[in-house]
Amino acid sequence: MKGSCWLPVTGMVICLLLCGCVVDLVLAQIRYSIPEELEHGAFVGNIAEDLGLDVAKLSARRFRIVSGAKRQYLEVNLENGILFVNEKIDREELCERRPSCFLHLQVVIENPLELYRVEVEILDVNDNSPSFPWSEFNLDITESAAPGSCFPLESAQDQDVGTNSLRSYQLSANAHFILNIQTRNDGSKFAELVLDTPLDREQQKKHEMVLTAFDGGSPERSGTALITVTVLDANDNVPVFDRSVYRASLVENAPRGTLVLKLNATDLDEGSNGEVTYAFSGHAPLKVRELFSVDPYTGEIRVKGVVDYEKSSVYELYVQAKDRGPSAVAVHSKVLVDILDVNDNAPEVILTSVSTPVQEDAPPGTVIAVISVMDRDSEENGNVDCQIPNNVPFQLHSSFKNYYTLVTSEFLDREAVSEYNITITARDLGSPSLSTRKTILVQVSDINDNPPRFSQPSYTVYVTENNAPGASICSVTAFDPDSNQNAYLSYSILEGQIQGMPVSTYVSINSDNGNIYALRSFDYEQLRNFQILVNVTVNVFVLDQNDNAPVIISPLPKNGTMATEVVPRSVDAGYLVTKITALDADAGQNSRLSYQLLQATDPGLFSVALYTGEIRTIRRLVEKDATRQRLVILVKDNGQPPLSGTVSIILTVVDSVPESLSDFGDLTLSPKPPSNLALYLIVSLSTISLIFLVAIIVLATISSAAKVPTNCMEANGNSSLSQSYCYKVCLTPESAKSDFMFLKPCSPSSTPRNNEAKSADNSWNAALPNPTSHNTHCVVHKAREGSHY
Repeated sequence: MKGSCWLPVTGMVICLLLCGCVVDLVLAQIRYSIPEELEHGAFVGNIAEDLGLDVAKLSARRFRIVSGAKRQYLEVNLENGILFVNEKIDREELCERRPSCFLHLQVVIENPLELYRVEVEILDVNDNSPSFPWSEFNLDITESAAPGSCFPLESAQDQDVGTNSLRSYQLSANAHFILNIQTRNDGSKFAELVLDTPLDREQQKKHEMVLTAFDGGSPERSGTALITVTVLDANDNVPVFDRSVYRASLVENAPRGTLVLKLNATDLDEGSNGEVTYAFSGHAPLKVRELFSVDPYTGEIRVKGVVDYEKSSVYELYVQAKDRGPSAVAVHSKVLVDILDVNDNAPEVILTSVSTPVQEDAPPGTVIAVISVMDRDSEENGNVDCQIPNNVPFQLHSSFKNYYTLVTSEFLDREAVSEYNITITARDLGSPSLSTRKTILVQVSDINDNPPRFSQPSYTVYVTENNAPGASICSVTAFDPDSNQNAYLSYSILEGQIQGMPVSTYVSINSDNGNIYALRSFDYEQLRNFQILVNVTVNVFVLDQNDNAPVIISPLPKNGTMATEVVPRSVDAGYLVTKITALDADAGQNSRLSYQLLQATDPGLFSVALYTGEIRTIRRLVEKDATRQRLVILVKDNGQPPLSGTVSIILTVVDSVPESLSDFGDLTLSPKPPSNLALYLIVSLSTISLIFLVAIIVLATISSAAKVPTNCMEANGNSSLSQSYCYKVCLTPESAKSDFMFLKPCSPSSTPRNNEAKSADNSWNAALPNPTSHNTHCVVHKAREGSHY
């Protein structure tokens, strides 16, 4: 441990010659010693160097000192780390007459938060001279006073302490008196005037002497007072106290007028010579006179001021008693008043440093605040315990006596609690206990620890096709429980492809508000749904619009002419002539087709099924019906507004099926037509059998030998309906039903395939029984896949 030395110079400003700064690193504590009365800017110590701190980082780490004093006596230069005197320090004002005087400082630095205790001892300099309460004292001493009699004198007062305080007294040369210097319990000194040789009033009535008080400082200071002794005629007896020393106890803060004790002195004389009066003796300190009073007649000592244990635990009262006779001589006694401490001071809570806000990811044990507590009471009354509520994520740790650090006990979550009002309760152990509460506001600063969350797990969006490019189709909304910049959201679409094209060519998103815009017009027939990823799945469904008219796929015109069909004249009502087949690329109701007869040569002859498109005869054909019937069929969807298409068909009414039968499409015979046809043939044959027997035989022979060509009809389109098939139907007069005997695909446009079909027919015909024996008529038609029969 280093010491500090200085050299005071009389008549000049006290200069400090720093021999060494006290740097006692015990429990992070540093101690310096400086004399009082230093001027502003005087060097105390290089505190940054002594603490091992980087001077360049003092400002960044918010280096500061905190003092419990009312004034900021010391300050730190953050540029060089030097602790200097900010305001002149008067030790006597700061610590009164306490033997030791310290300034207690706390050094606080942040990032990380560290605390150091600094004690600066204020050393006394001899800046006060001893002084007497009065410049002149008057003593009345009877001429009969015996040598050795003592007469207390007023004490000199010196505000300095230690060696600079009052050291001795000196009396000027005289013929009768000497000085007796006494020492009190507290170490202070007072003088008594002692009669050395008898007095003779007739020779000299008055004696004058100079009393000088010296301190122990260097250079020595002194103060003087004039003592005038008046010699009186004799008064035989003096009062006598019943005790040389009185002792009493008094509770601090006792009300004014409280009786401390009662003095008792007696005088054997009679009359006024025996009446005793009491008073403080001349060397009673002024402070005692302010706190206590002595009744001159009863000798009762009572409380006059506010007695505070924290200022002094014991008071010495010097009293005197003398009679009221002539040449009265005062006798003296001492009263010791012990002050009893009561718990009259509540603890004080001082926030030395508060680091707020604190980041929510601060690890447990992070120091939030440094707190000091003090209680001016003593013993148990001055012992203080600090507590905080249990329902907060903080703890109090005691690093030094009466010093606490508030630290985090767990990780914080700003999104759950953004700030804490922590009430610190400081309670002493006195009875009754006194407490003080102080609230610290700890704000929690945000870190980006929460990902954005969307208001729903996924979005489903319906967009009608043919939408306008650039129109908003939906909006996604996310929220982030973080705050400020950490809660600012920017929306973007993740990379992906839609039908082989980047998703960015289809949609875009407003990065600020999450609005999604279509960059093109969607076509339901090409793209029915797709997904967008914006950290959440957005399912986009394209809704159909009725933007496609029905397309007729059968029957189709050939060679630029209208489609034709052949209708036997002998068919009955309900005969299926053909079937209109159409497709609509739309969906739902927009693709639901209905058929109706728009125009007809004879509206009463044919009908069209509303939903199947089957064209059937309404009645039997008669001779007067035209052989060529033209039908215009309207095919309409169910959209809003509806779209439609038309097809024109020429129906040729024939008496029999010719070899050049044009495409019979989708012909299905009902169970009754084969039976009616057989009956019709039987009747006809019966009628002309006799007349044309030979002709019938020839006709039958020709019919059985004739090769009826297979007729194929192909509907061109993009669907599977373009596949063509050939089938043969065998009808017998005896049979009431139709049997499919052969089914195969064929292509009328391909000659080889036609030849293959013909060879197949020939082989099939050769396998049949003799037609003349069964009278069977075979007709070959082509059926398209998906047709109704």
